[in-house]
Order: sequence, then structure tokens, then C-alpha cells
Amino acid sequence: MLENFRRQQLQVNGVTINLRHGGSGPPLLLLHGFPQTHLIWHKVAEKLAQHYTLVMPDLRGYGDSSRPPGEPDHSNYSKRVMAQDMVELMRALGHQSFYLCGHDRGGRVAHRLALDHRNAVSKLMILDISPTRTMYEATDKTFATMYYHWFFMIQPAPVPETLIGNSAAFLLKTTLGNWGSNGTQFIDDAVMADYERCFCRPDAIHAACEDYRAAASIDLEHDRDHDTSKIACPVRVLWGDHGVVGRLFKPLDDWQEKCEKAVTGKALPAGHFIAEQVPELLLADMLEFFGS
Repeated sequence: MLENFRRQQLQVNGVTINLRHGGSGPPLLLLHGFPQTHLIWHKVAEKLAQHYTLVMPDLRGYGDSSRPPGEPDHSNYSKRVMAQDMVELMRALGHQSFYLCGHDRGGRVAHRLALDHRNAVSKLMILDISPTRTMYEATDKTFATMYYHWFFMIQPAPVPETLIGNSAAFLLKTTLGNWGSNGTQFIDDAVMADYERCFCRPDAIHAACEDYRAAASIDLEHDRDHDTSKIACPVRVLWGDHGVVGRLFKPLDDWQEKCEKAVTGKALPAGHFIAEQVPELLLADMLEFFGS
């Protein structure tokens, strides 16, 4: 599991960020989502590293990065703060500008990063999400049923933390097996064990809830503050043909509203967890978009 990449922990923006990095070529920052870690990239990393200098961190609150208690307004898990973590991390590694790819929550961090640090991102790829505000404003019974965790995890502490903590491994595996995945057979046993190690602990569960609480509150405020601001760099959007986002939303149209340039993209024959379900297809698209 990514043994050929250097593992490091760096202090940035008041937290410790765990990461692996290596390869050669222009820098490419890869951001994972919930409920996973940087290991989601293990099926594409070796080949990507032949073309790019990869940086694969655990987001604040996830994996082996810091899991600070949430602030009353959830601001320390806002995507603005999480994006600042990543910009400072890349600067610490000597990268002032870089390519960026984010999946799920990592895609939401990537969205904010591209808005707040326009000169830092030269190209942006987003995997299997529509913008947070777009998804909340379109909420109906079907979406609330299929993405129930969005509404469960934002409840005041310690209600979701307590209930998840009673069977965290069950929730983890159920989540990974849903959203068009039809089970968890696409996840290697060793990777699943590490996901479980990182997620099934009280501070990690709390951090994940804070991530979602921020998305339903302060992140929406930040989005409204940027109503007239759009992503300046080229954007590529991929989504799973069998997932919730592709079924209930229009990712290309949704992201086009947030971008200055024409957005390209397509559906892949996958559920939500594209990097582990169809790694070769993702790899080919990344090489085409970022340039090989």
C-alpha cells in the first residue's frame, strides 16, 4: 500500500497533516473523501507517479492527521480552513501551484481551494459530487433517503457520535458498500482494515460529524459570500454512472454554473468510489486532462 512513496507528517495551519508523496513531474494534489483516507489512490498512484509528483494527504479529521474537537460554529472543519491546510502543505513541500483532484469531501475542499487560492490551482478534477449548496438546495425525499448521512451527521453532538460509535465498523462498511457500489469487494482487505483502524475511534467519528456540520452551516455561508466568484482554472468532472450524484443531479451543468471556463466531463461505469472501482479508466482520464 503505497510503499514506494515517502510517508511524512507536517505541521501546517495549526494541525498535523499525514501524507505520502513521491514521483516526478508537475505536482498533483490528491484529496480523498468520507469515510476514507489517502489510501483511496493506491490503485492509480504508481502509474501517476511516472508523470507527476504526487501529494496524497489525509484531510484534517481523517486518517492519521489531526482530529481536533470542533468549534461551536464548526469553523475549524470548514472547507475554507481545510483548503488552507492543503495550500500550506503544498507550500511546505515547495509547490506554489499545482494540479488538483478531489473525491467526495476532498472535492468540496478542492472547490473552496480553487476559489480562495485562484493562482494555486492550474487544473482541477472533481470526482462524483455536485456543489454542496446546489445539492442542499435541491434536497427532496429521494435525495434525503439516499444520502441520509448528510442529515444524520449534522445533528448536535453527541447524538450521531454516540450512535455511530456503537457500531462504527458496521456504518463504515455499509457506507462503502452503498451509493452504487453493490458491496465492498472492490476494496482490498488490507485497505479496508486501515480504513477501519482510522475511522472507528471517537475522535475520528466526531471529526467526520464536524466536517458535515460545517458543510451544512459555515460552508454555505462562505458559498453565498462567493456568489459572483467562479473557479478560474480548467475543470474536469467525472461521476459514477451507478451512483447517487449521477442519478439525481446534473454534474456538468451544476459545475458549469460555478466555473468561468467550459467544464468537461463524463460518467464512468462505477458507483461513488471511482478511484477503487475503475482505476484504469480514471487513470486514463487523469493523464488526458492533466497531460502526460
